[in-house]
Amino acid sequence: MSIFSKLITLFRGTAHEAGAAVVDANALRILDQEIRDADNALGRARDDLATLVAKRRMLEKELQGLADQAGRYESSARAALDKGDEALALEVAQRISELETDIGVKTPQLADMRGAEERMHQTIATTQQRVENLRREIDVVKVNDSVQRAQAAVASQGAGAASRLGSAADSLKRIKERQAIADEKFKAAGELEDRRTGADLDAKLKAAGILPGHSSANDVLARLKAPKEEPMPQLEAPRLQIEAQPIPVERDEKS
Repeated sequence: MSIFSKLITLFRGTAHEAGAAVVDANALRILDQEIRDADNALGRARDDLATLVAKRRMLEKELQGLADQAGRYESSARAALDKGDEALALEVAQRISELETDIGVKTPQLADMRGAEERMHQTIATTQQRVENLRREIDVVKVNDSVQRAQAAVASQGAGAASRLGSAADSLKRIKERQAIADEKFKAAGELEDRRTGADLDAKLKAAGILPGHSSANDVLARLKAPKEEPMPQLEAPRLQIEAQPIPVERDEKS
């Protein structure tokens, strides 16, 4: 193989790779266009089917008209025979023969049209189902493509994001430590103040129910359950009865 042939082969290989890369990069656009082409083809097929149905109905009406005309001519031929006019009856019979020949030619055509109509119905329904399935698959592919692009973007920024998150976590940890230390300081200061004022001892006495003037819930409940004492009756002061005594009168001896 000459150098020129190898260059041509290399060019063809490079062109193929470039074309494949372009196709892969625009695969979704190509799929969308192919779906639109399939929809257009289905539209044309439906139009053709509608035309076929119209022609089949026209042929049915024509055959029905020929059959009706042949029936009327048969009645006319019998009437001519009844009158003994065989020449007229023969002429009418010739016309009936032509009608029957025409009916015999067109009846198979009607059968063929009906068969074609049924096949077109099935083909259109099958193609429509395939297009719908393909459209759903394309939607899934689009979603997957979007997710993969997002994952690629996250991965490209992953190292920097992880570093920033680590720094943020360290800062949050230091803030929590400072807040915990401040809380402990406040608690310690409160305890020292209670010791200085004796509030801590009063709290312990109150909890034990020893603090004067403090009644626990149990004490109140016991008081409520105790029977109510009746008030003591008031005693009247005794009345002193003083009997009248005769007052002695001193007599004068001289009298």
